[in-house]
Amino acid sequence: MPRPQKLTAACLMALMTPAFAQFSGRNALEHTRMLVSFGPRPPGSAGMKKAQAYIVKHLKEQGWQVREDDFTARTPAGPMAMKNIIAMRAGTSGKAVAITGHYDTKIFAFPFVGANDGGSSAGFLLEMARALKDVRLKNTVYLVFFDGEEAVREWTAEDSLYGSRRLAAQWQKDRTLSTLTALINVDMIGDRDLRILREQYSSDSLMRLIWSVARQLGLSQHFSGPALAIEDDHVPFLRLGVRAANLIDFDYGPDHSWWHTKEDTLDKLSPDSFEVAGRVLVEVLKRLDE
Repeated sequence: MPRPQKLTAACLMALMTPAFAQFSGRNALEHTRMLVSFGPRPPGSAGMKKAQAYIVKHLKEQGWQVREDDFTARTPAGPMAMKNIIAMRAGTSGKAVAITGHYDTKIFAFPFVGANDGGSSAGFLLEMARALKDVRLKNTVYLVFFDGEEAVREWTAEDSLYGSRRLAAQWQKDRTLSTLTALINVDMIGDRDLRILREQYSSDSLMRLIWSVARQLGLSQHFSGPALAIEDDHVPFLRLGVRAANLIDFDYGPDHSWWHTKEDTLDKLSPDSFEVAGRVLVEVLKRLDE
């Protein structure tokens, strides 16, 4: 008969803490590689339809409840078919957190594959779905893939953020917003020289938590970008009173020269960068669940 062991409070807490799978930067990069293989992925395109099928299939395989929200956006180029993909794992606390990102690519005359801008955020969310697969958090968790983040022509308040503006309005109407304790958007986080900036529209309390976690994990060097205000998919939620943050590296290539060009390709990305962002956000989810 084994000798009985006395369980300390620390041991009991460890047993009660949800077991998170290790977030894999390599998995996230491989998902991004698959999405890039579909070619340009602007709304309604053949590449986008392949991406949507791939995303939905993976989320369902990982046991998430998936809602596909098809809608028609009014754009300067006319009506355009778009689709938000919302994955959900229900908790018991009555509160919720959302990790979001866009999966569309901007329309250009050249074949723009958006490995980092549109690809990395979607690849990241797909790996997050696996990492959280068997975790039972108290908070409900949403993983949201936004369509239509990019401007169809030139960025304005009306020509941008189509998917996030739609979901923010829907969640305000059905009162999901009142349950959200935090929304964290990721964008362009695959850059091999990762330096996430201190985005200035973001909620200060949430940014302090994220930066504190990065420091405790020894990853502060990757959260050392400049302070800069970036309009992104978190903004429609901020405007409705949600505590939200945007994690983005907006210094992509020499003098930001790879952004929105044919140079935004897979060879510019690193699995290590995905893993940095993943490790930090997994720990942030734990803290938000306390």
